[in-house]
Amino acid sequence: MGHDAFMDPFSSKAHFLLYEICILTIGSYGDVTVTVPNILILGTVGQPLLLPANYTTGTKDHNIQITWTFQSQSSGSMLLVTAVNNTLTPDMEHGHRFFLSPPSASLLINPVELRDDGEYTIKVTVSGMKLASASRQLIVQVNVPVSKPVVRSDPAWGAVEYVDNATLSCTVTRGTKVIYQWLKDGKPLLPSSRHIFSSDNKMLFISPVLKDDLSNYTCVAKNPISMNESEPIAPNIYYGPYDLMVKSEPRFKVSEGVFTAGKGEPVWFKCSANSNPPNVYSWFQKADNKTTPIQWGPVLNIKSEKVPDKADYMCCVYNNITGKRDETQFTFILSATGQEKLKQKGSSLHSLGIIVGMSLTLIVCILLYFLLRRYFPRKVIKEELYHRSPAYYTQAHQVSEEREPPVDDYGIYEFVAVPEPTQFQQVRPEKLKTVYDIIREPNAHTTVYEVICHSPKTS
Repeated sequence: MGHDAFMDPFSSKAHFLLYEICILTIGSYGDVTVTVPNILILGTVGQPLLLPANYTTGTKDHNIQITWTFQSQSSGSMLLVTAVNNTLTPDMEHGHRFFLSPPSASLLINPVELRDDGEYTIKVTVSGMKLASASRQLIVQVNVPVSKPVVRSDPAWGAVEYVDNATLSCTVTRGTKVIYQWLKDGKPLLPSSRHIFSSDNKMLFISPVLKDDLSNYTCVAKNPISMNESEPIAPNIYYGPYDLMVKSEPRFKVSEGVFTAGKGEPVWFKCSANSNPPNVYSWFQKADNKTTPIQWGPVLNIKSEKVPDKADYMCCVYNNITGKRDETQFTFILSATGQEKLKQKGSSLHSLGIIVGMSLTLIVCILLYFLLRRYFPRKVIKEELYHRSPAYYTQAHQVSEEREPPVDDYGIYEFVAVPEPTQFQQVRPEKLKTVYDIIREPNAHTTVYEVICHSPKTS
């Protein structure tokens, strides 16, 4: 059996060997049975490793010999340790690292070294009435833990989109039997027409690079006993310009590519495009069949009182690495806004003030009218009632009896207060009967306004 089969547990030879050993893991030869719980045992350099094994015998009176041997492609076959009953006989060359404690058959290796990688065989021999023996094999794989991988990008200065290629390489300082895997934004990266891996997966080739390759790449390095992941790295890719656009305050935009503002209003425009490295921006004005450069930089400030009523402006962007350029054009129109808007606003405020003043004046007049109706008539009628002579009431009663057309007396009479009966003593009672009865009707109240309409009957 070759050494490669033992070193590579995934080879067809190793599969056959493991299958064969699994069949023989538990067996007996005469009165001896040897068992091992695991066929493949993983060891770490510098750490102790126990190779567990057990045996049983059919008789009590016998001598027992336990022997461990080792075989590898580099070292060949060698005896490690022997024990007869409870007497240990270590190998003089290797006994300082291999330990056996009878009657236990387990072997301890402390510390484990890379050269301990190989096939181990335990053999138990029993002598008594007859001689019997049994043996089992184990495969030990010794590994060094994987260190944190480091990823480098080439070329380090960057690659131009659609032109250059990029190479990512993954390296570790420690580790044995290392397997490499590449992740893009945390997800496994699969081979494609532009993404090619080396035979050992340590290198990733991207040809050619595109803007979509701007991502975080990580390398995962692992072996049977450990796993580690690198810090993310993003290759430097030069691209653009893309998505060129000009924007300003929303109130100035009339339609796509058309802006307007009043004379005297400050106006700014900002030009932007997606690019690496950042673009070089330049502004041009096109008016009267002339194109004039006016400014450098992404922002253009326009003093609207110093520009034509209508002009076309152009923003040009240039990437000095990719050599690509782009431009966009828009129209700026001066409109009747600005100062005129302020005048219109002042005029509107003046008209609104007049309307509000007139409304307040009308409301005050209405209030005064109702107040006068409420208080002033009360005072007048009260004074008239208390200062009229008794002859006035007698005359009014006679006019009513004679059915003369009282044109001057027709109308609405309002009474707030009525003279007390004692004030009618100067007038004959029979003459005041009609007025007094009207005033002292049960439904008449002298504390509120009363409206009495008197319409004399005509013959």
